[in-house]
Amino acid sequence: MSTPQQTNNLSTGSDKPPKSAFVLLALVTGAIVSNISLSIANVALPSIGRDLNASQSDLTSIANAFALALASTVLYFGALADRYGRKLMFVLGAILTVPTAFISAFAPNVEILVLGRFTSGLAAALLFPTTLSLISSLYKNHAKVTAIALWSGIGGGVAAIGPVIGGWLLESFWWGSVFLINVPIVIFALIIGLIVLPWKAGEQVKPIDHLGGLLSFIGVLLLVITIEQVADGLEWSLLWTFSISAVFLALFFWRQTRAPSPLIYLPLLKARTMWVAFLAGSITFGSLIGAMFIGQQYTQNVLGYTTFIAALVVIPMALGTMIFGQVAGKLVISKGSRLTFTFGLSAVAIAFVIMLITWTESASIGWVIAAYSLVGIGVGLSVTPASRALMGSVPPARSGMGSAFLDLTRDLGGAIIQATMGTFLAAAYAISVRAQLAALPESESSKVTSTVAQELSSSYFSAAQVAEKYSGSTSEAILAGATQAFTDGKSLAIGVALVLTLIGLAVVIFVFPNKDKENAYYQKMQAETD
Repeated sequence: MSTPQQTNNLSTGSDKPPKSAFVLLALVTGAIVSNISLSIANVALPSIGRDLNASQSDLTSIANAFALALASTVLYFGALADRYGRKLMFVLGAILTVPTAFISAFAPNVEILVLGRFTSGLAAALLFPTTLSLISSLYKNHAKVTAIALWSGIGGGVAAIGPVIGGWLLESFWWGSVFLINVPIVIFALIIGLIVLPWKAGEQVKPIDHLGGLLSFIGVLLLVITIEQVADGLEWSLLWTFSISAVFLALFFWRQTRAPSPLIYLPLLKARTMWVAFLAGSITFGSLIGAMFIGQQYTQNVLGYTTFIAALVVIPMALGTMIFGQVAGKLVISKGSRLTFTFGLSAVAIAFVIMLITWTESASIGWVIAAYSLVGIGVGLSVTPASRALMGSVPPARSGMGSAFLDLTRDLGGAIIQATMGTFLAAAYAISVRAQLAALPESESSKVTSTVAQELSSSYFSAAQVAEKYSGSTSEAILAGATQAFTDGKSLAIGVALVLTLIGLAVVIFVFPNKDKENAYYQKMQAETD
């Protein structure tokens, strides 16, 4: 623990850097870019499903590709930022965001769209982690907590407005327009960042564990892809991909015990502030992304909302995240992270209970808004303590690791939980449709060919296309059956998310340290030089 940091003391004795307001403006705007990209596809999924004839599994892949790229590369890119410069990674990520957005916007098929979303995720993996690691390097003490609260609350909350803009665009333009929202925002962040962000902010000259980066990339990539494909049926190929993923992840952790400069310094993971915050944060972020993934399809497919109205009802979630992100900053300072985390996860759990009970084929808009509001409140209350815990649990020289782990809570947690929810949704939908077909009288079931049965069970959008080929009561019956099947799948997926949220809540209550022990550990870590 003796390697000196190569750093500029930009605070000049203050807890804030020079031009602090503009520094935060650049970093929060950078976070907004990544957060918008993470959720923007959800509002366009029904339109994408119709235009590209995408199955439910295809939609899960499209929704998950961005987070998958982030989750599988963020550890490696965080180490690169610690070595070669956080501002450099910020600039590269901002620049690469533009062409990758155009690939998604003008994708002619599902495969190119998934590629576009994946490459956008790679750009975000360069941009997003550096925003928090720069905050950790440039701010101190209570100023750091306040900055993190602004970064998490405003960055996440304003980003939730992105789908509203996307819904408005979809009223007049093609679905690809939603992926272009970020272009002017990221250009603005790039210009401000180039002017005010320092080129040096606590980085160290040390080797990069390139092998570890490759192992983690392959392991995480295969794991999430395997989860996504389970919805299409359990096959031996999935067992092989899961096994290969497990081998690569095991090799990655083995490598981290022997690498001269590991991507993850494993002893730090033993701290309860670290692993509990990672678990709780992953569940919270995953719940947010999963709720958006399910909710946008539910409100448009089942309740018949237009894309714009479906996006508008998300605004309370955005407001909840912004407002309670600032409340969380004060609560963390006065009461500690455990209580703040508890409030946040409790709000998310109540939201899922509301979705389970009230989100039926005839749910009122009030229940939709209530559930979204509670998710936003819960995320707002949880993001700040998660951010503080993960950044405070590592020495300043390893802030890239801390920010990478925070990004993993959002992206790996989001990718896995969204993939899991999507898998249960698709599987339950298909089972429900097949059960309805099996219950038909023989005189009617004989008219349903295997091709039609496959189309009906593929996704709600495929069933809607089949319904368009018929008229009158037949068309209405097909849509009613698809609506019931989607509702069944939605309930199962949300039930899974509720169970995970309750597990996270229990771990926080019984394992996370109290305020005094938490702060004492952070002070110890901040005194370390490596």
